[in-house]
Amino acid sequence: MKTMVVGASKGLGKAFIDGLGEQGDTLIGVSRSRPETLPSRPGIEVRWVEADLAEPMKAVSVIAQAVAEGGLDTLIYNLGIWEELAFDPAYDFLADHDDQVQAIVNCNITSTIVLIKRLLPVLLKSANPRIILTGSTSGLAQSGRPEVTFGASKFALRGIADALREGYRQQRLGVTCLNLGYLNTDDPLSTPRVLAEQRGEGNAIPVHDVVQVVRMILSLSSASFVKDLTLPAIFDERF
Repeated sequence: MKTMVVGASKGLGKAFIDGLGEQGDTLIGVSRSRPETLPSRPGIEVRWVEADLAEPMKAVSVIAQAVAEGGLDTLIYNLGIWEELAFDPAYDFLADHDDQVQAIVNCNITSTIVLIKRLLPVLLKSANPRIILTGSTSGLAQSGRPEVTFGASKFALRGIADALREGYRQQRLGVTCLNLGYLNTDDPLSTPRVLAEQRGEGNAIPVHDVVQVVRMILSLSSASFVKDLTLPAIFDERF
């Protein structure tokens, strides 16, 4: 299986590179810059593509070229940015700068659509094509969050997923939107999960849990798929 992870340099994206894949698989990380040392995964080839999706049109050409010959089975779009004071009591929509709003829309929506459009012809050649979009509980109805642009961009991901399913159902394209709550990205996959789950005292999800969920999704046959999956922290009172 060939899996591409967009936004792979840190946090959850790095955890995907460190934790996904089986013997003989290929993992392709995408980020603005290539890590000095690529992860060493016995039996798994790890490749990297340098592309800045803040400039969508330029980036998608570089990324598409990287998989044009070798093919692709799964695209995990894990890239997303938010307002400077997002998730802070001081957040105020009226204080958001217009250029910041535009940057969030470009990265979280425009780049997602344009990249999928460019990669879809390659993905559909796979016997079991999959797209996994890293969404947020902020993109759910009555999420309880006031961040306007970030919330709108995560609502948009669910719309993108719905439309893709209908458009390419006959080609067996499985599209999953992961609605994730607050994450503990301070503890990498190398941290024992029993320790990582203690950070945040029940208010933050270890990346280990998200990786486990994605492993399950990728293990399914081409006869089924996971449509939406909401994964909040146990003490998140919004859910």
